[in-house]
Amino acid sequence: MVKISDVAREAGVSAATVSRALNNNPKVDPKLAERVREAAKRLEYRPNGIARSLRRQSTDVLALIISDVSNPFFTAITRGVEDVAQKAGLSVLLCNADEDPAKEATYLSVAEQEQVAGVIISPHSADTDVSRLRAAGIPFVVIDRPLNENADSVMVHSREGARGATNHLIDAGWKRPACVTGPSDATTACERRDGYLDAIRDHGGLEELFVHAPFRQHGGSEAAARLLDRDDRPDAIFVANAQMALGVLAELSLRKLRIGQDVGIITFDDAPWAPFISPPMSVVAQPAYDIGAQAAQLLVERVRKTAPDAVRRITLSTTLIVRDSSRRLSPV
Repeated sequence: MVKISDVAREAGVSAATVSRALNNNPKVDPKLAERVREAAKRLEYRPNGIARSLRRQSTDVLALIISDVSNPFFTAITRGVEDVAQKAGLSVLLCNADEDPAKEATYLSVAEQEQVAGVIISPHSADTDVSRLRAAGIPFVVIDRPLNENADSVMVHSREGARGATNHLIDAGWKRPACVTGPSDATTACERRDGYLDAIRDHGGLEELFVHAPFRQHGGSEAAARLLDRDDRPDAIFVANAQMALGVLAELSLRKLRIGQDVGIITFDDAPWAPFISPPMSVVAQPAYDIGAQAAQLLVERVRKTAPDAVRRITLSTTLIVRDSSRRLSPV
């Protein structure tokens, strides 16, 4: 087995320099670091990950704690995190909290016990307890939903996107737009509801129709049923995420209501299926991959200790993509 001393001899440097160069220490001269990497490649040197972790009292693993692994939005985020982490020589441990505070707490405990290098988390609520990470000195970045902590974060203008989506429905000629959103303890659900309300109040004279439900397909179906059972049912629905939109679509189909004719619909998240249903689904697209990539970059800089002391907060914009589901289509 090739040892670090063999690489040092091949490169004509000390073992300590080899260690710093292979760990991407910014203090190592770039030309010297390249010489070390070339020597390591020639000798086919493979670092002993376990021994290195014991010396550092941490691992070369980032924990990514997300709320719903079945949601394509989080799939794209994961890809962004993984691509950046891999380039930095870090692996990613994916943890699905499943919108369950108890599971989330368990994963945070595991991250602390295993001394991961850092954590990216989409918290269940703003009150998620990350004190164990703080105490262990493990850096973390918050994504998607804000946390009551002074920490690096990457968010999206959810309220602004929801307002634009609802304004589009009204401008398209729908008279009674409603909102199906997530649970009231989820910040993004409340932000999207508030964006809907902003648009309703902008126009004046429109009734405020919204329902909170789980960020799941069954939640969308149940919320849609409550709205559609009304005598004065809505004629359009803004849905707070793509998982819920599937439930709304199922309920509309069950009632034989035609999308774009009887009911207009638009959803947050440009799910892979959205352009291919009939009629195609209008969406508020989030830059999911960029959320993951930028969060990972912030975290890598914290892990490598090259980040500034000040907390960094990034907020990305959404994109309204209008398709036929939200247009008033002519009757067939």
